[in-house]
Amino acid sequence: MKYYLIIDLEATCCKERTITRDKMEIIEIGAVMIDAVTLKIVDEYEIFIKPILNPTLTTFCKTLTTITQDDVDEAIGYKEALADFKKWFSQYDDFLFCSWGDYDKSQFLQDCKLHGVEYPFSDEHLNIKKEFAKVQGVKPCGLDTALAHVNLELVGTHHRGIDDARNMGRLMPFIVK
Repeated sequence: MKYYLIIDLEATCCKERTITRDKMEIIEIGAVMIDAVTLKIVDEYEIFIKPILNPTLTTFCKTLTTITQDDVDEAIGYKEALADFKKWFSQYDDFLFCSWGDYDKSQFLQDCKLHGVEYPFSDEHLNIKKEFAKVQGVKPCGLDTALAHVNLELVGTHHRGIDDARNMGRLMPFIVK
């Protein structure tokens, strides 16, 4: 494969669990394309998405992600956002979808079903959280802990899709040897 497509999603959420896991919706796609040889970011992508099940973001969600109500109110719908995202990543052939854990893959599957669109990736997916733990000989941990383990500081805002995707990209040299 020529590239690693690292994706981090942010979704509607709440602290009180009034938005159940099966009712969460993607509100941000953050992604970086990593060259598989140099392990450097060659491109990046970010888009906000307007949720339909819970269109008003909770205070917890806004605080956690720093995504504002205006960000999602002014955003496009899931179908349009996914089409735009596919147009972007289709410029790159032969990539592997990667994310920190399996949440992002399952959230994509859930949102595709909700909106009646086809899942845009192959079945192949690399859980880089597990791969990092295996290669580094540590227990699976959070992204911030993984960065600290290899003496890297978190850059940007944790729980912002694009920033977390960039930080995962920075970890690739410590995952792929």
